[in-house]
Amino acid sequence: MSQRVLDRLKEQLAARILETVSFRGDEVAIVAPGDWPEVAKFLRDDPELAFDHFIDLTAVDYPEREPEVGRFDLVLMLRSSTKAHRIRLKTRVKDGEEVESLVPLWAGANWQEREVWDMFGIRFRGHPDLRRILLYDQFVGHPLRKDYPIERTQPIIPYRDVDGIDKIAPFGPDEGEPWGRIDWQARLAGRERHVSPAVAVQTGEKRALSEGTENEKPELTEER
Repeated sequence: MSQRVLDRLKEQLAARILETVSFRGDEVAIVAPGDWPEVAKFLRDDPELAFDHFIDLTAVDYPEREPEVGRFDLVLMLRSSTKAHRIRLKTRVKDGEEVESLVPLWAGANWQEREVWDMFGIRFRGHPDLRRILLYDQFVGHPLRKDYPIERTQPIIPYRDVDGIDKIAPFGPDEGEPWGRIDWQARLAGRERHVSPAVAVQTGEKRALSEGTENEKPELTEER
C-alpha cells in the first residue's frame, strides 16, 4: 500500500521529487532541502495520505560524498494511523547548510531536531529552541560525524572543583574507543579502518574487550 504514497507524490509534486526508491515494502522519496517543508506538509495534510504520526527524524553522515551532493542524509519517518502506510522522506544536506524546521508540522520533531543538531551539527531554521539535548553546552564538536576524532577525550573544559567530591578522570584514548570506530581522517587519505569491532577483532586489529585480566586492559595493535 505504501507504493501508493510514492505514486501520489509523483502525481501531485512531480517537480519536487528528485528520486523514489521502493524495496520490499520500504518506500523512500528524496527531495531538495528547499522543498523539504512543503513536501512534508503535503504528506501530513493530503487526505489520501494523512501522515498524522511522526515516528522519527535522524541523519546519516557520508563524508566521502562529493560536496555538491550534500554530505548528510536527513531522514524523516512517518506513518498514517488511518491509512496504515509508511514512508521515509529524505533530503541531502551540505555541511553548514540550514534546513527548515518541521516543528510547526509535528511538535514531536522538536527533540529529534535538537538531537540531530547535537550529534551531527545540522541546524534547523525556525526551530523554537535549538540547543544540545544529550550533551552539555560546552561539548566541542558533534560526535556522530564520522570525522569526529576517535582519540578526542571529553570534556574539553576542565572539571569544576567541588569540595568533598572526587571527580573521575575522563577515559583515555584506548578506553574511549570501544566501538572500533573508523579513523576517517586516515580513510579519506586512502587508508582503511574497520567500523565493526567484531571484524576488527577477527582481522587482528583489535583485541576483544573480554580478553585480559582485571589488571590488564586489552592493548590495541598499531594501525597498519
